[in-house]
Amino acid sequence: MFQIYNTATRKKEVFSPLQPPNVGMYSCGPTVYDFPHIGNYRAYISSDVLARVLLYQGYALTHVMNITDVDDKTIRNSRARDMSLKSFTSVYEQAFYEDLHSLNIKSITVHPKATDHINEMVALIEVLLEKGVAYRAADGGVYYAIEKNSQYGKLACLDRENLRAGASGRMSLDEYSKDDVRDFALWKAWTPDDGDVSWETSLGKGRPGWHIECSAMSMKYLGQSFDIHAGGIDLVFPHHENEMAQSEMATRKPFVGYWVHNEWLLVDGKKMSKSLGNFFTLRDVLQRGYSSLDFRYFVYSAHYRQQLNFTWDAMEAAREGRERLSMALYRLKLLSTRSSSSPSHKAQKMSALFLVEFEEAVFDDLNISRGLAALHEHLKKIHKEKVRLSPDDYTALLEGIYKADTVLGLQLASAGESVVIPQHVEALREARVKARAAKEWEAADALRKAIEEAGFDVEDASDASYLIPRI
Repeated sequence: MFQIYNTATRKKEVFSPLQPPNVGMYSCGPTVYDFPHIGNYRAYISSDVLARVLLYQGYALTHVMNITDVDDKTIRNSRARDMSLKSFTSVYEQAFYEDLHSLNIKSITVHPKATDHINEMVALIEVLLEKGVAYRAADGGVYYAIEKNSQYGKLACLDRENLRAGASGRMSLDEYSKDDVRDFALWKAWTPDDGDVSWETSLGKGRPGWHIECSAMSMKYLGQSFDIHAGGIDLVFPHHENEMAQSEMATRKPFVGYWVHNEWLLVDGKKMSKSLGNFFTLRDVLQRGYSSLDFRYFVYSAHYRQQLNFTWDAMEAAREGRERLSMALYRLKLLSTRSSSSPSHKAQKMSALFLVEFEEAVFDDLNISRGLAALHEHLKKIHKEKVRLSPDDYTALLEGIYKADTVLGLQLASAGESVVIPQHVEALREARVKARAAKEWEAADALRKAIEEAGFDVEDASDASYLIPRI
């Protein structure tokens, strides 16, 4: 039974899709005006884990993540660089796809771009005009009238009295604070600041507001009502509140069944800010010598609904933790390559027990950190108790772990591929083989000790001996 915390109800709920086994999920993607920061990637990894859990359970998932390639920031930055909007945003769009690949985020099935869906946005705005919940303003734009919606503010739990007191005037900016609640722009009339970015439509010459973009794209690919909308906690207001308001007033149907939001990623205990010098992109992390999967592992160090504090010490701990995990699996892989026999009931029971613990964790509101801890404890027990199993037993254990990795996304099947046996350690192993063959047991023991001091264990089999990195 899979439970997920629903921001709309402020409680964990058993997941029940609208049209099982099909599930529709929308995740807010990047605004391609710069490289996404690491807080953005916490959100994208969290969405990917949610999608992976749904796939693990056998659902047929359609996962949509948009690309915002027209808004205030993309226009401002492209003009500052004296580039066309398309040329400018394509640089960061391609970089985003490269980052997704390196982070092993593979659950997304559709990547719609805002500029490819202007017609859908215009059609949705026209519906809102017809229903009387949007209006044309003197500046030539079209705005959503929040006073026409008695439910406005329900997702963000806004105080209705304060809302009515502050709901005067209009807000033309895409992003604004929770304390500044006003009618928001659905369509922005062209101004000289927009340069050559505009579309000639029935609404006039202009461009869409940010909030209408996601409503139009999500409903095109997932329908007027769909199962899950995911994103960072910073998007609850105004973006997701406005999405819900305009979509439900247009269709008179519930927009989303489950709203899922991850908490902030802090840096050294503070919100990221370029002025504080604590603003990092994934490329900054890679330049420090860490891998993208080290960062993915770091994200798992806290529950997605808890604030996570990024420090370089924490990244080093994540790198070391992932390395220990890789080495433990590498040991199992080497042991599974010896001569084969039938898997034992003991190995099958151990694998099944781990999967039960893992599933209990991840099905309880995506508690990946607990599931990962169960994996470490499972491997530690096998190693500490020096469990001696057949090669096929080790293979059975690996298969259970690889199944869990379809959720973790840490590419555990390739664990140990980067391990290099130093030449002097290999020479020690060969010398020990010869000493054992000559029944020079003291010499063989001394060579084993030297191998262990070099960071490796020796596993003896009837046909050969194997070097295994120590953990």
